[in-house]
Amino acid sequence: MTPAIQTEALTKTYGPKRALDGLDLTVEPGSVFGFLGGNGAGKTTTIRILLGLARPDSGSVEILGGPPGSATVKDRIGYCPDVPGFLPWMTAPDVMEYSARLFSLDAATTRARTGELLELVGLGGVTSKVGGYSRGMRQRLGLAQALVNAPQLLVLDEPTSALDPMGRRDVLELLQALRGKTTVFFSTHLLPDVERVCDQIAIIDHGRLVAAGPLAQVRSNMGGLHSRILIEVDDAARLRTALTGSPWLLTHDDGETPGALVLTVSDLDAAALALPSVVADQGLRLNRLEPQAPSLEDVFVDLVGSPTAERAT
Repeated sequence: MTPAIQTEALTKTYGPKRALDGLDLTVEPGSVFGFLGGNGAGKTTTIRILLGLARPDSGSVEILGGPPGSATVKDRIGYCPDVPGFLPWMTAPDVMEYSARLFSLDAATTRARTGELLELVGLGGVTSKVGGYSRGMRQRLGLAQALVNAPQLLVLDEPTSALDPMGRRDVLELLQALRGKTTVFFSTHLLPDVERVCDQIAIIDHGRLVAAGPLAQVRSNMGGLHSRILIEVDDAARLRTALTGSPWLLTHDDGETPGALVLTVSDLDAAALALPSVVADQGLRLNRLEPQAPSLEDVFVDLVGSPTAERAT
């Protein structure tokens, strides 16, 4: 099956700055794909190239089997920027109808999709002018507009950054519902959103791909520096003292329940073997011993540093 997005050795420079440095991406059709990176990582540059708004210096890129911006491709793509812009005198239905005309949709299809999509994003029945919308309302409208042509590929730049918790939940549920029906490619700094809805991810740093693949696989393969064990005993303070100096122990934090510790370890196997003996030597009762999978934030911090809300290049 032809990938929805395929780039090979993609490079792009702006003066002395190399925004993309041999970027290879493969996005399978029907997936919800999270595109992650820190400030200046190259996320926005990549999106601009995918949409045909910028040209790479070298390398190749195909979207839905064709070149970006081509007549065979552009009508099959939907796009919503992080801050959508609309003519202030328009209403939400006006925006939808105008967008539908750009895709030559007939009147019946336009009416049906306008009502359905505005209801879906929580703007059904809203008759006020777009100029008075909050940023969150604009983002909702931008998402509805991006779906008006029933795209095969939906490209989103920070789709939930301006939404309140209820709005975020609604948008994420919509993205989950699109899985298998269209390909969703979205750039975001909100790692919990990625963990909730994405089945595939890519992490880039300074224009280079540093991790890619199924979310669970990336967490497993790249989380070695953050192996964790949850241990629960009847006296956490005594256990903490007894573990001081253990060669495999990196950090220890209080757990969510009394007597629980969360240990970050450098060698999961060595820690799992040693802990029962330490507990027994201290005369403690072992209530729970459980390895914990690394989070996406653990992996991200290991690879590129702390996630941030600022827009990347």
